[in-house]
Amino acid sequence: MTFTYKPRGVCSQLIQLELDHGQIQSVRFTGGCNGNTQGVAALVKGMDAKEAISRLKGIRCGFKSTSCPDQLAHALEEALAQE
Repeated sequence: MTFTYKPRGVCSQLIQLELDHGQIQSVRFTGGCNGNTQGVAALVKGMDAKEAISRLKGIRCGFKSTSCPDQLAHALEEALAQE
């Protein structure tokens, strides 16, 4: 299943991900800090989505109440609800 999410409160403008029975197959960020978003995407590839959510949810970027990893957790939650 392919899922597209519009993040809120961060520099990235779009998160595209692919899940297969709850396992993350791929993640691609549009915008944001390129090296950081590529690193996060590489680290979660092959991971169970629920595990990624538990690790990423609540991470903050500076004084912001969210971050790109936190927004990825929100995207994964929405994708799991639709899968």
